[in-house]
Amino acid sequence: MRGDSLLKRRASSTLAIPEADDVPRHVAIIMDGNGRWATARHLPRAAGHSKGVDRVEEIVEACVVRGITHLTLFAFSSENWRRPADEVSLLMRLFMGTLERQVARLHSNGIRLSIVGDLDGFEPRLRELIDAAHRKTQSNQRLTLTIAANYGGRADILSAFRRLVAVDPTVVSDPSRITEEALAPYLAMHDAPEPDLFIRTGGEQRISNFLLWQLAYTELYFTDVHWPSFDAGELDRAIASYRTRERRFGRTSAQVDP
Repeated sequence: MRGDSLLKRRASSTLAIPEADDVPRHVAIIMDGNGRWATARHLPRAAGHSKGVDRVEEIVEACVVRGITHLTLFAFSSENWRRPADEVSLLMRLFMGTLERQVARLHSNGIRLSIVGDLDGFEPRLRELIDAAHRKTQSNQRLTLTIAANYGGRADILSAFRRLVAVDPTVVSDPSRITEEALAPYLAMHDAPEPDLFIRTGGEQRISNFLLWQLAYTELYFTDVHWPSFDAGELDRAIASYRTRERRFGRTSAQVDP
């Protein structure tokens, strides 16, 4: 009986163990190094951000070709408002221009576009474009491209808890009902599988408040390559590294590959 009790208390909090596959189903990327890429070439930082936007198109196409079904890109964190005002303004203009130019193309290629984060922080015209993109592409199934904008992982978890309490105030008096299963539907990425592979470009080795809940068992890959230079070949190198990982989810090697 004591052994059973211990097993119950130590049960894994992982909701599901995904099937192992050579190709990650969901790739999440922090697109870092735009400014440093430009500085190294004696260009203004704006040139790096523009080149970084162009790189997104290639990586989206590469994911489709490789059979990846979900791609999530960290475009603008809730902490990025601390950057110089002119750079933030540039990023907002790039974001708006990209939506105006690319949504029709994404739609024609069967790609669903989802923008997650605190969208109330954006100006009305940008929110209109985001809403129109959601409506236009919502039924597409070839690839789900998620852009995390004005997003923070801690704020995501806090917001999910607040929404859960707002929907069902009785959980406050019975905390045992606040489970992962109860909270998960209120997270920003509730409709996507948890990422299999996380990539950060630009040489930094941290996750910077990105998808804190969802990255619990994700394989991490860091590269010194700046985002504007991260091409399909670099994506293949990240996937090759992913293929060498043994995804145990708390199990032993013998259980994973009897």
